Amino acid sequence: MIRIRPILVSERHSDRGKVSLQIVNHWIEELRSIPYGFTKAWKTPAETGSGAPADCKAKAVALYDRMKEHGLTDMRLIIGKRTSTSRSTHAWVEWETDGSKYVLDPTINWMACRSGDLRSSSYVPYYAFVGARKYRAVQSTLVAQN
Repeated sequence: MIRIRPILVSERHSDRGKVSLQIVNHWIEELRSIPYGFTKAWKTPAETGSGAPADCKAKAVALYDRMKEHGLTDMRLIIGKRTSTSRSTHAWVEWETDGSKYVLDPTINWMACRSGDLRSSSYVPYYAFVGARKYRAVQSTLVAQN
């Protein structure tokens, strides 16, 4: 986590204007095409972009970084379970824009999914990272943690 902390806490915002959902979906496709390969260590976006196999953590952080680099806001890096019965944890990005909330999972999906269209047993959050803040999920809500 220490390796990616600068990405989470940076205040990068550009003046590139509004980025469409279509462009975000293109970024998801690019990351989804990278072969899957689990590592214990968190990879940086540069390492993920090298084309070497990457896991859900690496792909989610790379997407979060790219979105932040293009001035997008209202994003959270989420650690949780892909389904309530999953044995291992999973990482993805949640993004709110134009009144809709999306799950962006460049490991499993080829495009953004509206949160409301997913089953309640899918994408179960444990923690969310928003900038320097960490939140933990409590009964379907996120609570600030120090």
